[in-house]
Amino acid sequence: MKKRFATKRSFLLCSLLVMALMLGACSTGNGTNAAPEASAGTNGASSAAKTKISYWTIDRHDMDYMQEQVDKYNATNTDNIEVEMKVMADNYNQAVEVAFASNQAPDIFRSGDFQTYVNKGYFAPLDTLLSKEFLAKFDGLLVEDVYTKDGHVYTLPNTGQFWRLLYNVDLLEKAGYMEPPKTLDEMVEIAKKVTEQGKAEGIYGFASNFKNGSGFTRPAFASGSLSSETSHEGFNYQTGEFDFGMYRDIAEALHQMKTDGSMIPGAESLDIDPLRAQFAQGKIAMYVNHSSEPAVYTSQFPTDINWASTLVPTKDGQINGVTWVNAGGYIGINAQSDKQAAAVKFLEYLYNTELRTEYQEKGLGLSVLPYVNEAAGKPELKGIEGFLPTKYDGIYPATPISVTETKLEGKKASDVFIEYILTSNQDLEAAIKDLNTRYNKALAAARTEGLTNIQANPSFSAKSLQGSLGQ
Repeated sequence: MKKRFATKRSFLLCSLLVMALMLGACSTGNGTNAAPEASAGTNGASSAAKTKISYWTIDRHDMDYMQEQVDKYNATNTDNIEVEMKVMADNYNQAVEVAFASNQAPDIFRSGDFQTYVNKGYFAPLDTLLSKEFLAKFDGLLVEDVYTKDGHVYTLPNTGQFWRLLYNVDLLEKAGYMEPPKTLDEMVEIAKKVTEQGKAEGIYGFASNFKNGSGFTRPAFASGSLSSETSHEGFNYQTGEFDFGMYRDIAEALHQMKTDGSMIPGAESLDIDPLRAQFAQGKIAMYVNHSSEPAVYTSQFPTDINWASTLVPTKDGQINGVTWVNAGGYIGINAQSDKQAAAVKFLEYLYNTELRTEYQEKGLGLSVLPYVNEAAGKPELKGIEGFLPTKYDGIYPATPISVTETKLEGKKASDVFIEYILTSNQDLEAAIKDLNTRYNKALAAARTEGLTNIQANPSFSAKSLQGSLGQ
């Protein structure tokens, strides 16, 4: 078995290597060693050689727009730079690793696995390449282990996923509610009333895609972090330990809706697209998801229902933290490239106000950058207004949950909470206590092995993140 596994692994590595080499061969000027080409001037003489740089991205949804911007840059920049963009959406992190191993890495590229890219020396420190004036645009946003590490900036924020409660306005009004819920108890109450009125027609008050862990984490990350001044992803920044008690309230609310019969039948095997299809047909009153949904209901599941979105409810309606915004790094510069100066020019172009505001106004993504949100008009996409940044959205520092779960014995937190939500005989307090014990044991092991250097920060306050992205 070991021999067969090793053979498969070798085959995969070889395949990825061939892929990277083929990409390099097909690309003019791709990689750090490509020689500049001379271009013919209008009088037949050779003009100054162009500096050709390669740019890799994982984003498909905006590739037509971004190709237009790259073409525009190539045609108008006065630095004689030519950029070639490649969309590398499949096996991106592996492709980047192989490209670096084979000296075929792009000069500037989309951020992926931040820790790996920094630890392996793929990213150049941007604070040594960019001016202080340019970096000042990102003041207050460059959190540790997401954009920075050990005092250096390696990638920058751009757009983010903003989490909201989506709701069918007409279904709520029919049940007697003119406004969406602000507390979890109100959400449970509304779900029950809507179900009582609409069950005969296949209408239910709430849904979540419990086929996988995101069925819990989608509402939990939003409500739990909005409620807590100290914690995110079950990790208490102030103590440096895991405490999944932050999810007690949202877990109880979801469990109550399941017990009341307000949850759409089959939720335990429901995936996100079938859920969306039911919402688009007016069969679901409420669910939680992020700012990709307006595009979904414009193209993938076009709908005429009257829907809107709002902040996810908290236990008592109080907001002590911020809703987690999923906003990883955008792009970085190859630490091994000999064309870093040209890459810097292109990076600065990608962050110019005109490009970034137009990007948002076209509905391609919501910016986390204050200078963009101040300049941008209302996006064209129907339904996007409810997802625009508020003072209660923020970017949290990294937590050690990913590396902790590599050392975890037993079930993950999301699976434990889903079991509680969908069944009637679970002891929630015992489950939380067990999770805390197992996760903190795994965290200690991860720290011993040097897998994370995230420690307690007694002065952390999620309330201080309020207002960092919007008002």
